[in-house]
Amino acid sequence: MGKTRVLPLPSLVFIVALQAILPSSSAWPALQVGFYKYTCPDVESIVRNVVYKAVAANPGIGAGIIRMHFHDCFVRGCDASVLLESVNGIPAEKESPANKPSLRAQAFELIDEAKARVESSCPGVVSCADIIALAARDSANFLGGINYDVPSGRRDGRVSLASEVLGNLVSPSSNLDQLQANFASKGLSTDDLVTLSGAHSIGRSHCTSFSKRLSPRDPTLDPFFFGFLKFKCLRDGGDRTVDQDIVTPNRLDNQYYINLKNHRVLFNSDEALLSCPETAAMVEGNAHMPSVWSAKFAAAMVKMGNIEVLTGDQGEIRKTCRVVNHY
Repeated sequence: MGKTRVLPLPSLVFIVALQAILPSSSAWPALQVGFYKYTCPDVESIVRNVVYKAVAANPGIGAGIIRMHFHDCFVRGCDASVLLESVNGIPAEKESPANKPSLRAQAFELIDEAKARVESSCPGVVSCADIIALAARDSANFLGGINYDVPSGRRDGRVSLASEVLGNLVSPSSNLDQLQANFASKGLSTDDLVTLSGAHSIGRSHCTSFSKRLSPRDPTLDPFFFGFLKFKCLRDGGDRTVDQDIVTPNRLDNQYYINLKNHRVLFNSDEALLSCPETAAMVEGNAHMPSVWSAKFAAAMVKMGNIEVLTGDQGEIRKTCRVVNHY
């Protein structure tokens, strides 16, 4: 018979301490890397090919996919409810003022194409929620060289209500207390808040989202940047759009934090990150350590992708992403 192995005291102490701080196994979402290894082994390459082709032609689509993932996860969890169309005259999430026109039509079309190709390869296996998560990762990789493993196994929700959006998404005018409370309600930390805000280094925003900072002028805005925005947004009327980062608009990088330090950001919710020493120090660190921010962004995306997921026999695997299945 083999001898019983006795762990040294430091190992025992570590295990006891670890058990004290970790939740029970039942509290962890049943997501895992390689979830489709046997049931749909080509899913990641299929989604990646669709994303790379679309984002190479139009980098803004990649920004739209990352934004879509965020907007999906913060309302009912990461369940692809943001993709559903309105039913029986009841507006779906995508019809909320916070989502329309914030979410790009091309991003929805990309998910449709990816889903159709995945269904052709392995019908009824891969959820739309997982396709969004994979597409967001691939967009981050294409636009910023940021790569990470995506735990999968999400199921799709069957409910989508525009009335639930505004209470769950932060507003461009939010102050720091509101931002922190919102992220904390989703299990995300202040560091996650500052880290994920770096996604504002890509994409465009409608002038109406920050017009109150222009007339009258918000004193926190850099004078040069104010003049630039006034020229872009207030001439000739209409709802124009501007790049969120005018330095590297198509690159997911830490330039956002450099812009923020210089007060050249669009939203009150961006400027709010400088309003307390703790978050201002995080901004400073991210501005000076791009590789550290990239690693933190990858980890925060994985953490966000775990918000209130449906797994096991919850929800469903939609046949098409815009409508629920009919049994």
